[in-house]
Amino acid sequence: MKMVINGKLIDKNDKINILNPANNQIVDTVPSGNLEDIKQAIESANQAKAVINDMSSRKVSRILYNIYEDVLKNSNKLAQLITLETGKPIKNSVDEINRSVETILLSAEESKRIYGETVPLDACIGGRTALGFTIKVPLGVISAITPFNYPINLAIHKIAPAIAAKNCVVLKPSIKAPLAALELVQIMAIHLPPGVINAVTGHSSVIGDEMVSSPLVNKVSFTGSVKTGISISRKASMKKITLELGGNDPLVVIDDADINKAVKAAVSGAFINAGQVCIAIKRIILHEAIANEFIDKLVSETIKLKMGDPSDSKTDVGPLIDEDAAKKVEMLVEDSLDNGAELLLGGKRRDAFYTPTIIDHVKSNMKIVSEETFGPIAPIIRVSSVDEAFEVANNTEYGLQAGVFTGSIETALKAANVIDAGSVIINRQPTFRTDNMPFGGFKNSGMGKEGIKYAVDDMTKTKLIVFG
Repeated sequence: MKMVINGKLIDKNDKINILNPANNQIVDTVPSGNLEDIKQAIESANQAKAVINDMSSRKVSRILYNIYEDVLKNSNKLAQLITLETGKPIKNSVDEINRSVETILLSAEESKRIYGETVPLDACIGGRTALGFTIKVPLGVISAITPFNYPINLAIHKIAPAIAAKNCVVLKPSIKAPLAALELVQIMAIHLPPGVINAVTGHSSVIGDEMVSSPLVNKVSFTGSVKTGISISRKASMKKITLELGGNDPLVVIDDADINKAVKAAVSGAFINAGQVCIAIKRIILHEAIANEFIDKLVSETIKLKMGDPSDSKTDVGPLIDEDAAKKVEMLVEDSLDNGAELLLGGKRRDAFYTPTIIDHVKSNMKIVSEETFGPIAPIIRVSSVDEAFEVANNTEYGLQAGVFTGSIETALKAANVIDAGSVIINRQPTFRTDNMPFGGFKNSGMGKEGIKYAVDDMTKTKLIVFG
C-alpha cells in the first residue's frame, strides 16, 4: 500500500510490515515516511486551501456524495482489510464500514448547512445604524491522527467533516493498522483536487511532531492515549485541538434494573472488538442485592461467545491488536487476582488471543480498573447503595461514557446529573453511538466533540462583517 501526497501515490524503499494479529503473518507493507514526506504533505494541503475554499458548498457536497457512492462500492474490500490488519471479527468490520459510509453521507448533507447569524448591533451604544452578521470560514489545514481499533470510522470522523467545512487534511493512520485507511484516502483522492486529502504512514517519533507543531497546520484532531494527547496539547501552541483520549467506562446496574437486558448489554459492551474500544465497558458496578443473579447470567451468556478466526462470520471475539497487548491484559488480570479478586471465567492467553474474562470482587484501586484496560475483561465491583455506585463510577481520571440500568426515573435523572462523563446512556447498550451525536469526554478523556455537526463547527472560524 502507498501513501497519498498531493494527489500522487508515494512509495519508499524503507517499509513497515503490517501483520495479521490472528496469525502474525504479513498482510502488506506501507512506506516508512520521513520528515520530508510529512512536510511535503502539509505544504500540499496548504497550497490546496485556496482551491477547495473557492468551491461552492453545493460542489463540495456533490463531491462527498460521490465519495459516499465510491466507498459504498468498495465496502467489502475495506471490511476485509480491517479484519486482516486488526483482527476485528468480520461482522464487526462490516458494521464499521456501514457506519462510515453513513458518516460520509451525513457530512455531504452538513456541508450545505454551515450557517452564520445576524448580530443585533443596535442593542449597543453606537450600533443603531450598523448591520452586522457572521460567516463561517474554514480553518485551513487539519492534522488527523488516528488509532488502530476503528481505522476507517475514526479517520472518516476527522476527514469528512473537515472537507465539508472546506478544509484540507493530512492523515496519519496507526502503523499497526494503516491499510484500510490508506485505501480509503486513495478512493477519496480520486474525487478531490490534489492536496486536499493526504495520508502519510510512519513512526510518530519521526513525523508526529511536525504534524502538531507545523505553522501551516491550523487544527490537530487526535484519537489515542492520554500521554500522547497531553504532549500534543503542549506542542500545538495556538492551534485548535480535539482530543479523544479513551475511557474507563462504567456500567452501573441498580437493584431495580431489568437484569436480563443489563446482562445482554454487558456482554456486548465488555467484549466487542476484544474490548479494544474507547467506550467499551471497563467496569461493571453492581448493587449487591442483584450481584449474584447478574453474575450467574453474565457467565452463562459469555460462555456462548465464539472466539477464533476473525474472518469467520460466526466469530464474536478475535485477537487483540498484537501479542504485547494481550500480554499486558494478562498481566493486569494476574495483578488483580494477586490482590484478592476472583476469576470466574476466562483468564487464558494464546498468542494475541485472550479469552473473554469475568473477575469478581474487584476493588477500585486495582490496576485493572484504575487504568484503561484495552481487552476482553469484565471486572465486577459490588456496591451497597445508589450513591456508592455513582461515587465509584466517578472514581477515575476518565470521563468518556457511562451506562446505567435502573427502573427508577429518579435514579436515572440523578445519574444524568451526577456521573461526570461526556455521555450517560440509560437503559440501553452503554457502547451506544450514532455518528451524528456529540461525542467526546470530560477529564482525561479529552476535549472537544466529534459528531458531524459538532466537528464541522469546530473546523471553522467565525468572521464578523459590519456595514455602516
